[in-house]
Amino acid sequence: MLTTLRQIIQEVSSAQDFKEALSIIVRRIVKALNTQACSIFLLDRRHGEYVLMATQGLNTKAVGKIRIPLSQGLIGLIGEREEPLNIDDASKHPHFLRVAEAKEEAYKAFLGAPIIYHRQVLGVLIVQQEEPRRYDESEEAFLVTLATQLAAIIAHAEATGALTELLESSKNKAYALVLSGIPSSPGIGIGTGVVVYTPFNLDTIPDHEPDDIEAEVELLEYALTAVREDLRILSERLYSTLPSEERALFDVYQQILSSPELLDEITQAIRRNNWAPGALREIIQTHIRRLESLENEYMRERATDIKDLGHRILTYLQKNERALPQYAEKTILIGEELTPANLAEVPTECLVGAISANGSSNSHVAILARAMKVPTVMGVSDIPIHELQDKEIIVDGYFGQIYLAPSPALQTEFQRLIQEQKKIDATLETTRDKPAVTKDGYRITLMVNTGLDGDISLSLAAGAEGVGLYRTEIPFLMRDSFPTSEEQRIIYRQLLASFSPHPVTMRTLDVGGDKPLPYFSIREDNPFLGWRGMRITLDHPEIFLSQVRAMMRASESLNNLHILLPMITDVNEADEAIRLIKKAYKEVVDEEHAIIMPPIGLMIEVPSAVYQARALAKRVDFLSIGSNDLTQYILAVDRNNARVANLYDSLHPAVLRALIQVVEGGHHEGKHVSICGEMAGDPAAIILLLAMGFDSLSMSPSSISRMKWIIRHFTYKKATKLLQEVLMMESAVIIRTHMESALERAGLGDLIRAKR
Repeated sequence: MLTTLRQIIQEVSSAQDFKEALSIIVRRIVKALNTQACSIFLLDRRHGEYVLMATQGLNTKAVGKIRIPLSQGLIGLIGEREEPLNIDDASKHPHFLRVAEAKEEAYKAFLGAPIIYHRQVLGVLIVQQEEPRRYDESEEAFLVTLATQLAAIIAHAEATGALTELLESSKNKAYALVLSGIPSSPGIGIGTGVVVYTPFNLDTIPDHEPDDIEAEVELLEYALTAVREDLRILSERLYSTLPSEERALFDVYQQILSSPELLDEITQAIRRNNWAPGALREIIQTHIRRLESLENEYMRERATDIKDLGHRILTYLQKNERALPQYAEKTILIGEELTPANLAEVPTECLVGAISANGSSNSHVAILARAMKVPTVMGVSDIPIHELQDKEIIVDGYFGQIYLAPSPALQTEFQRLIQEQKKIDATLETTRDKPAVTKDGYRITLMVNTGLDGDISLSLAAGAEGVGLYRTEIPFLMRDSFPTSEEQRIIYRQLLASFSPHPVTMRTLDVGGDKPLPYFSIREDNPFLGWRGMRITLDHPEIFLSQVRAMMRASESLNNLHILLPMITDVNEADEAIRLIKKAYKEVVDEEHAIIMPPIGLMIEVPSAVYQARALAKRVDFLSIGSNDLTQYILAVDRNNARVANLYDSLHPAVLRALIQVVEGGHHEGKHVSICGEMAGDPAAIILLLAMGFDSLSMSPSSISRMKWIIRHFTYKKATKLLQEVLMMESAVIIRTHMESALERAGLGDLIRAKR
């Protein structure tokens, strides 16, 4: 049976989509158990029904149509009791529910098992046979075991939206009550929709010859001053609740408004014989078009900031008072393009969630929402905004889902999750200042990944022991040209000083691939295998040297800088980069800056670097694995491609063995080995990374307390045992299920369930 089980899981893992995976399962179970029917019913939480989603033996035309209420029938009974049901004649059971569309009259024997993932029922798996009999113990054990494997697959489909899509396709679109977007601020918010509209549209403002040009210029200056004052008041409103780094987001607005260039541009447009509103429209639209034409997502997001300021200035130019909406006691703020100012205008005690039709997790509003701990979903492109005013809504900021007009049962379930999350957060807070050490004394360092100033305070508050990865490309992406060495030094100095004396690992410029600079365009057919990372900076040593010198000068008297080289594929690249770093160090020392030579490390992100890990370790002071890219390159999967995203899993056996090889290679040369990326903050992976012998882990600030809690409640001995067990397994699905079951047995399952 074990061989059969593995074969089924392997077939399912190679399925093209979730629907095909379900079909494979029912077909293979019928064959494996030599029975006549197998069906999968999945729970549609939105409507409180079990839906027939796959069958072999029942009426296939009824798939997606048969819906059984939670409390009815044998399916409902299994889900309610959360245990298998094995009976010789289903029709004689008091809970039997006859469904004509199923065409199951001929079947008597019935065996059903609940599909449970982290204590939540996801569905029911059943088999049936014509002759009355009880399935034997081995058959029941097989079905129960397969149901546990199926649970992980369904949970993954739920997280990626594949389950929602399949359930929606089975129901009339008029009943589609769930929308998906980009998870931008974690948490769950339940409240009433309050829609904010742009009161005036710049695009509709016509050109108009002014009667008095000087009066129009004075009106413009008045409007700019008024908007600056409005934003100052909003910033002060949040003063007591936000750290200075997040309040600085409003400084960005103030800088734009105070820019002499902006005033001059609009004034010149007025003097070209256009009234102030028309001149404002002309200049703002020019800036918006320029920003929106850029390939870089972060820079495109800045167009929203410019647009928001334009509308606010226009309000004063037209001498209108901006009317604020009536905020609900529990407000879910909704808009086409929410801005930080929109969030700040809502009384903090009322704001429980935010939804924006446009935008991404890199936007200023998303950064502010994370700092304010407001669950937020961005980029919900198909949201019917005008219909959501005063509607009851649930915002799931963990998975980027929005539930419109949720049923009482669904609201109750999410309220339970909110309370569970609060309890977990309160518990995790007790470990903030404690070390990440196992019960049997094994110590590991937890650090943060960052690239935005807004993450600094979150990182420090989470108890990070330093920065394992600082993405220096962010300052480059925010500008219209390469920042000067001095501009870079100021940015780096702030970060190094904030974390001193803890180490700060700064990755040198890593652009190309999915991160092109707006002023340094790179167009390639396959950018991920092209000119990116160190390949660019080695070809442009002037850029590399300028950045490294800025880092070193920023580290003066602090001496907590570590330099990290990205996308190293060959020892020659490492040798050349190290030569340039030593050259920069000599130049900075010659300028009489009192600095020490910073430790140099390199990233293991591609298979070639895995196989040369030991040779590379000889050349540097430390190695750092970039788990996101390494997984992507090993599995040949673009995780942003919906067609293959289900194949992306860092717990794939090939990835795990690659990690072990790097750790062994680095440690053989006596070098520190770390790992950064999403894998480092994955509860199912953390124990395996611990057992592999990583010296430090680097993750998002929000993951540190959870990972520390897990480490402090495990033993290194148990971790190594689990690692040996999973290395005998052949599927990422089985490995993930095995690790999550281990967390459940250790009483740590809540750390995953609270995010479901």
